[in-house]
Amino acid sequence: MPSDNIPSNNSSNNKPSDHQVPHLLTASDIANLPEVTKLHFLNANVVRNTKSLSDLVGMKNLGIHLVRVESGKETTEFHFHEYEEEFIYIISGRGIAEIGDREIEVGAGDFMGFTAPSLPHGMRNPFAEDLVYLMGGERLDFDISEYPKKQKRNFRSHQQRQIVDFDNIATVT
Repeated sequence: MPSDNIPSNNSSNNKPSDHQVPHLLTASDIANLPEVTKLHFLNANVVRNTKSLSDLVGMKNLGIHLVRVESGKETTEFHFHEYEEEFIYIISGRGIAEIGDREIEVGAGDFMGFTAPSLPHGMRNPFAEDLVYLMGGERLDFDISEYPKKQKRNFRSHQQRQIVDFDNIATVT
């Protein structure tokens, strides 16, 4: 059964096209997808031009996205997750990855995997060409993200967010 989100390409011999195969997005399908601009609620310089691939094949537990970041933009606010793992695989271009207290130039073929919890991380594109990467991660109902440079913690439950300043977090013993 073809997906409503994938264009049909019927041929005259009634043979199913690649567009009608469940669980498959062809390179042509992906190239023709519109990009959606994603911004970050804590950082105005984060601008990701995104194609969400996993949604189109019905995946529920993993989010997989093809992302393009223009020169001078960042990929996310420096952060880490308490419960959700995530990864980045660079397809083209270059960026500066910040992992913990290190900055490392990354480029095509490089892979970053972040356990939960992990060192805080972020990435920016200070280079002339676009940075393109495949990004994926878990989609748990609950997660906590920390943004150490902003001194904030994000509690997310069922897509509802609560952002708390570190100074307002009480420890109960």
